[in-house]
Parts: sequence; C-alpha cells; structure tokens
Amino acid sequence: MAIIYEKPKALLDVPTHYCPGCTHGVIHKLVAEAIDEFGILDKTIGVIPVGCSVLAYKYFACDMFGSAHGRAPAVATGIKRTNPDKVVFTYQGDGDLAAIGTAEIVHAAARGENITSVFVNNCIYGMTGGQMAPTTLPGQVTETSPYGRDVKQAGYPIRISEMISTLDGSCYVERVSVDTVPNILKAKKAIKKAFQNQLEGKGFSMIEVLSICPTNWGLNPSEAMQWLRDNMIPYYPLGVKKDTTEEVK
Repeated sequence: MAIIYEKPKALLDVPTHYCPGCTHGVIHKLVAEAIDEFGILDKTIGVIPVGCSVLAYKYFACDMFGSAHGRAPAVATGIKRTNPDKVVFTYQGDGDLAAIGTAEIVHAAARGENITSVFVNNCIYGMTGGQMAPTTLPGQVTETSPYGRDVKQAGYPIRISEMISTLDGSCYVERVSVDTVPNILKAKKAIKKAFQNQLEGKGFSMIEVLSICPTNWGLNPSEAMQWLRDNMIPYYPLGVKKDTTEEVK
C-alpha cells in the first residue's frame, strides 16, 4: 500500500505538553517538514527559549540547545559562527523574543546572522499564566491588564516583523498564520523559504506566526481562531514585510 502521509522524521513520536487547541504543534510540524524536505536533519540545530516551547527539545529529532530567557538569537549566533556548515534556527514566543529578548533579535538581524528565526505570536505570556506581553492588543484583557491594555499606561503593541524588516541585515521577513488550511500552506512555504535562504548563505530570515492561546484567552479553540481573525490579523497584517532574495524553486 502506498504511503500517502506520515509523521515528519524530524519530529519524535511523543506526546506534547501543549494545551488543547494550541497551535504550537502545527508550527512544529511545519518546521519539521521543512527540515525533512531539505534532507538536513543530521546537520540542523535548534535553539529554544524560556516559554511554552521550552520543552521543544523533547519533540524535535535534531540537536537542540536551551537558552536563557530571550537569548536564543545570541546562542544561535555562537553556534552558527563556530559551525557554519550547520543549519541553525530559533523557535521563540512573543514573551521571549519581543520582551526580554528584543535586543538579541534586533542585533542578530542587524548583523545579518545567517540563521532562521521562527517567532510565535499569540499576544500573551502563555507559560507563566497569561500576563500582558509586548504584543498584547489595545484593550485586550490579560491577567495583568484585567480592564484591557491601556496604551496610555502600557504603550502600544510592537509590530516585530515591521521593525525587523527595516534593518539592513535582514533578508527575509514574513508574517503568516495557521488558522486555516490555506494559511497553513502559506506558512509552510514561508518557513521553507527561510531555511532555503540560510542554506544559500543569504543572511537573517524571520517568520512570524500568528498563533492562539485558548487557555489564557479563556476561549475554546474554535472561538480563539475566530478571535485571531477578527482582532490579530487586522492589527498584524499577514504577508511579506521584506524579501531581498529570489523565490524558492
């Protein structure tokens, strides 16, 4: 019998700790499929942060490094510079990359480090209980903004992709979502292109993935997906923010 579909070899066959409805699993799968399709499992190294994906080393079959909160791009820089033949990626949430790790992601991009960053944005701190994050939307209710984010007190959300795209060292920045099958397919294409850029030595690529957090949003997965479409996508428009490279063939 012909095999129509199988689990990516870059993912281990183990249960994950993610909450029901969380889209980290979908994003993991897309990253793993890209690794499989390029045939680079034996030379890929992932760097994980502090956050919901802190246990991702249990799920990917490639070598994985843990990093201090927000420091994944700095660790990835060291790994790539000392092992230029390896394919190095970071996998970070918004509480990690956009808060304590802002300097690290900005300077990795500014230097044009030849690494790939996957940035998962769900507008909230997930692992630590649902606090307001740098990406939390105006008026969004969280554990630390029970009356909604007040921009006069907390400032405005940071559009990370737009910011990184202004840096000369970045070669490819795209924002995608995994709320529908067509968007999932676009997200895979973007992630694959980001890896392709690294393989071709083109420099720094970042893919921002809009994701949901049903548990901390207080919604069921279906409601959370609709909330993403109604609220996140208008504030964080999908699409390529910068591309100085050729399309992946």
